Amino acid sequence: MTIAAARPLVTVIDDDQSVRESLPDLLRAFGYSARAFSSAEQFLASDCVGESRCLILDVVMPGMSGPDLAQELIARGINLPIIYITADVDEAVRAHLPEPEARRCLIKPFGDTALLDALKRELQNESGE
Repeated sequence: MTIAAARPLVTVIDDDQSVRESLPDLLRAFGYSARAFSSAEQFLASDCVGESRCLILDVVMPGMSGPDLAQELIARGINLPIIYITADVDEAVRAHLPEPEARRCLIKPFGDTALLDALKRELQNESGE
């Protein structure tokens, strides 16, 4: 097993190219493995669905939205921690998220510390610590 394989895989799903280019680099600097996809559909067609430990998921995307993807994963019996991100500061966007997810929604642009704190919290909750 390589060092990279021992790191938890965090997957970024966002239609914004700049987010897909910058967040994986930041995640790697934090010590995680990272992959990025431009759509929920692209992610679902990948081998990362079973390997990801946490998703950083845009709320509003063309095609399947972030909440739609979350529902699809649940329907498939896949329960992954999700950190939602959005550029929309409108509370109506966050109101469409289920309550636990609404509290985990970061507004773009968010700081490195906010993202790292959210990741640590979600991965700790996942492991039951």
